[in-house]
Formats: sequence, structure tokens, C-alpha cells
Amino acid sequence: MTYSLIGRCERTGQFGCAVATSSLAVGSRVPWALAGVGAVLTQHRTDPRLGPRGLELLRQGCTAQETLDALVASTPHHAWRQIAVMDGAGRTAQFDGAKVKPEKNAVHAPNCIAMGNILVSDQVPVAMAAAFTASAAEPLAERLVRAMEAGEAAGGEGKPVISSVLLVVEREVFPLVDLRVDHAPEAISALRGLWDAYRPSVDLFVTRAVDPDAAPGAS
Repeated sequence: MTYSLIGRCERTGQFGCAVATSSLAVGSRVPWALAGVGAVLTQHRTDPRLGPRGLELLRQGCTAQETLDALVASTPHHAWRQIAVMDGAGRTAQFDGAKVKPEKNAVHAPNCIAMGNILVSDQVPVAMAAAFTASAAEPLAERLVRAMEAGEAAGGEGKPVISSVLLVVEREVFPLVDLRVDHAPEAISALRGLWDAYRPSVDLFVTRAVDPDAAPGAS
């Protein structure tokens, strides 16, 4: 009941994740990313412990495949898990446990991995990866949102999507973008609205943190 992707921007070094599902508050459980290190998605019968564990393995120098293998080995319940990993070099790895329900699929593309489970069609991740790849000139966050919109247009999942998330990291310990729709109809459209509203202020909020004297505005 979830479709998601990890993306990387070669120009900026940013990593990001976007996810949508028919369950509440998906942003608190599925996507994990760390600046300069990589990203992890953990879904289906989600174990959020795998996200921080995967980031730590990547931080220690493990490749995407090594990290994935270690995550699968670390949990006795891996048959229920669907996991994707991208490392700092943009390499990707993905795992479907034996109990992950169809339709399911995962698509690896340059600087991107898209996957999903309990989908209307296995073409949903295909459409997501294609939209991400086709929008290479755009900022990473925009590319991720376009990929989610393409997944929805390709059928998405069988139930109405009520939560979605857009997470992007760049250089700082805090996210560059962290936008969440926790419980709303048309959650991907709501995420689009949040991103369009937030986009003009992305650099401003970073400046306020790292160089407040140079930041315009009163607060």
C-alpha cells in the first residue's frame, strides 16, 4: 500500500525521498536520509528501526548492497519488509521479502530507485522513475514530487492515498526540505501545494540558520 522513491542530484549532492500511502503519517516511518551519506526506505509492514540502522552503515562506508544485506540479516522478520538503499555514490539496492504483497515492483535508474507494494499495477514505479529521469534540470525536490504525481497517474495503490512526504538533505544536519501530509484526502496534491509554497523559501531558511546576519526579514 505504499509507493516511494529515493533520488540524488549530481549537481548539488542532495539526497531525497518521497513517499505516499493510504496509512497515516507515512513521513514518520518510511524515509530516512543523511547529508553526504545516502538514504533508506523501509516499508510494507514497516520497521522504522531499519532506517537509522541503514544510515549508520552507510556512514561507516558500506555500499548500498552491503547495507541492504546487513539490514536484511539483522531482522528475523525480513519476509515482511520492502527496503531500498542508495549510498553516497548513487548506487542502489533493493529487497522484497517473501511476504510482500503484489502488485509490487522496483525500478533502478540513474540516481534513482522507485518501488512499491500492493499497487494497482507494477508499472507505477516505472512511471515514477521515468518522470524523475525526464526532469533532470529541475531541483531534486521538484523531481521527486513529479515522480509521485506520475505514480499516482499510473494508478498508484488501490486505496485512497491519505499521507505523503517529501524529504531532501544537502549539507547540514537538518533537512533542506521536510514536508509532510499526515492525514488528508488527495495527499499527493496536498504535497504539491506544500512544496510550491515552500520552494521560494528553501534557501532563506538555511541562511537564517547558518548566517543569520545575512538573512532578510524580521524573524
